[in-house]
Amino acid sequence: MDKPAEMFDRDHEWSALSRFIADPQPGATLGVVSGRRRQGKTFLLDAACRAAGGFYFGATEAADAESLRRISAAMTAHVRPVSPFHFADWSEAVDALLALGADRTVPVVIDEFPYLAKANPELPSIIQEALRPLRDQRTGSRTRLLLCGSALSFMGRLLSGNAPLRGRAGLELVVRPLDHRLAAEFWDIDDPHLAMKVNAVVGGTPAYRREFARGDTPKGPGDFDDWVVRTVLNPETPLFREARYLLAEEPDLRDTALYLSVLAAVADGNATRGGMAGYLERKATDIAHPINVLEDAGLLRRDADVFRDHRPTYRIAEPLIGFHHAIMRPVWDQLERPGNAARVWQASRRRFVSNVLGPHFEQVCREWALYHADPDLLGGLPARVGQGVVHDPKARTGHEVDVAVVGIAEGAKPPLLAIGEAKWNDTMGAAHIERLRRIRDLITRAGRYDTTSTRLLCFSGAGFNGKADAAAAADPDIRLIDLAALYGRT
Repeated sequence: MDKPAEMFDRDHEWSALSRFIADPQPGATLGVVSGRRRQGKTFLLDAACRAAGGFYFGATEAADAESLRRISAAMTAHVRPVSPFHFADWSEAVDALLALGADRTVPVVIDEFPYLAKANPELPSIIQEALRPLRDQRTGSRTRLLLCGSALSFMGRLLSGNAPLRGRAGLELVVRPLDHRLAAEFWDIDDPHLAMKVNAVVGGTPAYRREFARGDTPKGPGDFDDWVVRTVLNPETPLFREARYLLAEEPDLRDTALYLSVLAAVADGNATRGGMAGYLERKATDIAHPINVLEDAGLLRRDADVFRDHRPTYRIAEPLIGFHHAIMRPVWDQLERPGNAARVWQASRRRFVSNVLGPHFEQVCREWALYHADPDLLGGLPARVGQGVVHDPKARTGHEVDVAVVGIAEGAKPPLLAIGEAKWNDTMGAAHIERLRRIRDLITRAGRYDTTSTRLLCFSGAGFNGKADAAAAADPDIRLIDLAALYGRT
């Protein structure tokens, strides 16, 4: 299938769909496509159906009988039979979908499948029965049935454990947000400094530029503040309330006030369970369930401490939600009144740098080390990249490590390829390098990792002074990574 010219990137996803749809093997097969809202899943699947002459059905929140009427009408319009379809139940409907592939491989998409399963919980079992290996309707069909959904908690359970469809799927595709490099290209931003700030606000969700901001991008570094005021902080734009809608659209989130408070705690810098519990003035056990639900929904992400077991930290997975809770939610009443956005933003810029931009920059540095950095620069291929706290027994204090790169274990201890510090607003110098050296010595004494080849990484959004440049020139274990390197511009 030829990818539509108007589709930005998504080469991997399009290739995976093409291989699945064109697979010549006999028998109907099942695929599952998931991803957070606004990532372009519908556009991707609808384009695949158009390219391959398939059938697309978008479910809505409706009673079971209404959904059956809708898919009957959609199938009638697609097939144009002598008499229209009137499916009595979903078994009939699924068999009709399988019959579409009687003569050729054909994609059949059911989008927003969680809506249908919520109205009829037996639907996954019905599809399981329809795809039973020796059933005639399956063996005589080459339908490529694709179930798609944005409710990550539901979609994650669809193929797990003892779920009816476990073991039935031949494709499990996750449509993720664009990474920071692709997002800069998509927003048509050449300046890495500006690209990082925009990415800290809206992340890599494609719909936020095309539909929600109506193509409005910052015209240059000097336009960033005005862009924030006229888009995200403007009550007349869809971006203004999007973060609240993302939470409301998750079916497993019932007591929204508690979930909002948990996200607000994380946005305020309380990254541990104890910190969140203290912020909410509750016991840690009281917030275990909302944390788990937010994780399943893909809104909160848990990061294990590389140096201490059972000490995870949490971060908000969607930048726009983090921006909303750090900047907008505390002054929501003021922002809802037209004309107040510029005043609010002027007073919030420092908080934006400390609570939003700084943590986002650290996360981008970790993702760069894991997905983009040349293994030769790191001294090996990373097995995982995280953060953590290194304890100093003598000083009775802890040292935070923003980036910790762990390699593939080949001996008794896994190699610690690199540790790094990330500073958005600071020009980094010799003091930062000396701090990393001391931390490396503490890690060596702790004996958990092999530090014989551990490199020291300095990430800065403001650059490096002459002493840092001299230290890096004299010691090949010291690497200085600026914004141009993070964006692949060097």
